[in-house]
Amino acid sequence: MKPCQAPAPSPAKRTLLSRRSRPPFFVPVKLRARKDGWSARVQCVFLAQLYATGSVSAAAMAVGKSRESAYRLKLRAGAESFASAWDRVLAGPTRPGKHRPRHREIADWRKVTLEQLEWRIETGYWRPVVYRGKLVAIMRKPDNSALFRLLRRVDVQAEKAEARRS
Repeated sequence: MKPCQAPAPSPAKRTLLSRRSRPPFFVPVKLRARKDGWSARVQCVFLAQLYATGSVSAAAMAVGKSRESAYRLKLRAGAESFASAWDRVLAGPTRPGKHRPRHREIADWRKVTLEQLEWRIETGYWRPVVYRGKLVAIMRKPDNSALFRLLRRVDVQAEKAEARRS
C-alpha cells in the first residue's frame, strides 16, 4: 500500500455506503456569521459525515455541533436545499427508471427576495466530494439561475422607470 493512499473500507462499510446516495449540490443556509456557527463549510462537512456514518448524531458530533442544532438548522426558513440534500443522503439511491420527488429541491421563485437572490449568487451551490468514506474536497459552482432571475428583475424595474419618465 502506498503511504498516501487510504486503506480500503471493509466490505460491511462498502455495502453501507452503497445504500446511500452521495451528497448532491445544495445551497447553504444563510446564517449570521459566527466563528462557532453553522458556516457553509460546516454544513458541507456535516452532509459528508452524514453520508459516511448514516447517523445524524455522529455527523453532528464530528463537526462539533449537537444533534438538536442540526435538526433546528434543517427546519429553518431558507433551508429547503440543505434539507433536501440531507433527506436524499439518508434515503439512498433510487432504482433505475424511478425518480425521486423534487418538491423540496425546487425553489419557489415568486417568494424569493432580492436579498435571498444575492445570497444565492454569492454562495452558489456546494457539494462535498467523498472518496472511500472520507471528505476529500468541496465542489462549488455558481447559481446561474439566481443570477438570471436577478437580472430579469432589474430589467423589469428599469423598464418601469423608463415608462414613468416618458
